[in-house]
Amino acid sequence: MLRPKTEEEIELLKINGELVSKTLAEVGKVVAPGVTTFELDRVAETFIRDHGAVPSFKGFEGFPSALCLSVNDVVVHGFPSDYILKEGDIVSVDCGTLYKGYNGDSAYTFPVGEVDPETRRLLDVTKASLYKGIEAAVAGARTGDIGHAVQSYAEGAGFSVVRELEGHGIGKEMHENPGIPNYGRQGHGARLIPGMTICIEPMICAGGRGVYLARNGWAVHTADHRNSAHYELTVVVRKGKAEQLSTFDYIEKDGTIKF
Repeated sequence: MLRPKTEEEIELLKINGELVSKTLAEVGKVVAPGVTTFELDRVAETFIRDHGAVPSFKGFEGFPSALCLSVNDVVVHGFPSDYILKEGDIVSVDCGTLYKGYNGDSAYTFPVGEVDPETRRLLDVTKASLYKGIEAAVAGARTGDIGHAVQSYAEGAGFSVVRELEGHGIGKEMHENPGIPNYGRQGHGARLIPGMTICIEPMICAGGRGVYLARNGWAVHTADHRNSAHYELTVVVRKGKAEQLSTFDYIEKDGTIKF
């Protein structure tokens, strides 16, 4: 049973959405050549706890860290480590919070220093495909409409869409129904109803869409080891236009990333 959230619940989800958005911006400030991914995780956990929340990823089904930090060919669920970021890398930063019994979840792929034009295009197309998905997330539509919007945009630009991973509903649980695939057919899938809260998160590959699971049981890599990008926002389904509960404005408009 897919249950819409009350306006009180949506407000708590929005508070979490603001916190994950601001956390990503804090992490983005320190993304640079010479920085370890351990340091990014430390910045995030400190910021989240300083704001009275808990990093919801840490301990989730045994996950060891506050952030999923996925570099270059790692699609999602990478562990922080002593890996030192270098010029031209990209790093997907996926962040979750738990505050007053509700969850926040958002992700952004940061360039490390200057990246080559094709990598820049991968980032731009992946983020744009997310907004295409959000445009389709309106009351009366179906999850397949979101997936179709993401897939047609990304594949139209010459990239591929990971099929094994998807977005999700969110609320008191980090992952709730319905699943939100990044591919699909219009008019298919679960119907979207007003008040439904979902995370849309395209995972787009520079090369083929094949992936494999690392031996640690978490990190998902591209099979051809070409780069993958990942962006995620939380929205609430409304009539006519979805409402964003998380945002990239703290990253992009406040100067973490210069375009």
